[in-house]
Amino acid sequence: MHNHMSHFSLKSLFGAVFLFFAFSFGLKAQDGAKIFKQNCAVCHLLTDQKLTGPGLAGVAGRVPPPADEWLAKWIKNNNKVIASGDAYAKTLVSNNGGVDAMTEFEFLSDDDIKALIAYVKNPPPPPTAVAGAPAADGEQQAEVKGGIDPLYLILGAVVILAIIIGALRSVRHSLNNSYNRSVGKDEIPEMTFGQEVKQWMAGHRRLVGVFIIIIAFMGMKSCWNACYDLGVYYDWTTQKGYKPEQPIKFSHKIHAGDNEIACQYCHNSVEKSRHAGIPTVNICMNCHKSIQKTANAGSEVEIGKIYAAAGFNTKTGNYDLPQNPLKWIKVHTLPDHVYFNHSQHVVVGKQECATCHGDLKKMTVAEQKTPLTMKWCIECHRKTEVAMEGNAYYDKMHKALKEKYKGQYDVKFTVDKIGGLECGKCHY
Repeated sequence: MHNHMSHFSLKSLFGAVFLFFAFSFGLKAQDGAKIFKQNCAVCHLLTDQKLTGPGLAGVAGRVPPPADEWLAKWIKNNNKVIASGDAYAKTLVSNNGGVDAMTEFEFLSDDDIKALIAYVKNPPPPPTAVAGAPAADGEQQAEVKGGIDPLYLILGAVVILAIIIGALRSVRHSLNNSYNRSVGKDEIPEMTFGQEVKQWMAGHRRLVGVFIIIIAFMGMKSCWNACYDLGVYYDWTTQKGYKPEQPIKFSHKIHAGDNEIACQYCHNSVEKSRHAGIPTVNICMNCHKSIQKTANAGSEVEIGKIYAAAGFNTKTGNYDLPQNPLKWIKVHTLPDHVYFNHSQHVVVGKQECATCHGDLKKMTVAEQKTPLTMKWCIECHRKTEVAMEGNAYYDKMHKALKEKYKGQYDVKFTVDKIGGLECGKCHY
């Protein structure tokens, strides 16, 4: 009994020690990944490709030895390393246009930095592309779906059904001929499947006619539904929930929500053009020439991307550096044959931006909240009343409609009643 308990205690002790070390090392690796994603991923990739900063693949073999010690000092306070006269640090700054835009990470502990360096030196293999993950060139990666494609299941079922039908036809033909032989009748010649179908259809013409009518109506209804939902099938970028990663982590919540900046300030063509327009970097610089850092984590890095785009030199206060235009990714996209006028909806229709774009004042990352299909637009035109009162654009029309329906029941003048469902209003 004593030996049994000792053996059990020894096994338990070894098990506990193994779990402790496994958990400790696993947690350390996880911490390194988390620290990288929170602080470094906005500027660096774990490949040879340059983002805002250089790619980190093989970085331990490029820096002066001992590599871990040099990297720890650089991460902790890169400006201090540069000021010390380190030759490699000066080369890095020179290769970056003479500007060091890297954030100092004094708040990271020594253990955090060790975990970060270990993660960078041994990064995980690149993940398989998933739906919604942006490619390096700004385009969508191929969507990967789990499970079996339903089309293969349908094709498999059709093949199995064809085999069963063929077997049953052969059995039926054999049984019929066996019976005919037993009663002295001639055997039935074997017919192909197509010949049997034609023979059956010739004997059931009315039923076949009904089937044809039903199939024709189903086909027309299917075509109508496809047109009604046009946009969903046109391009993956018209999908509801589309939320691409932008070159700068711009937060609508901070700007339009917390700071109450009007949408029209940045999208200044929305009231006078069919396009809302993408704000130029000069608009960003109106504020961020003086606001170089905020209380939000990573703000200095993101604002630094604005400076890099504008060619703004924070040390001289001049635009004397090379410009690097930002490549924003459009979130809300309509097919080329669809005409939509922002000024008509915002100025004349008095619609809020949130009607089509969702409540951007609460979004950190801009996301397509509505499907923007033809069906969605038509339903909106059918239920949205025309803003006529006090709207000079509709004064004459409003007067004529009030005279026309004078003394009748209260009519709600929705957009569809003034031509909002005419094909030519939205399609070229």
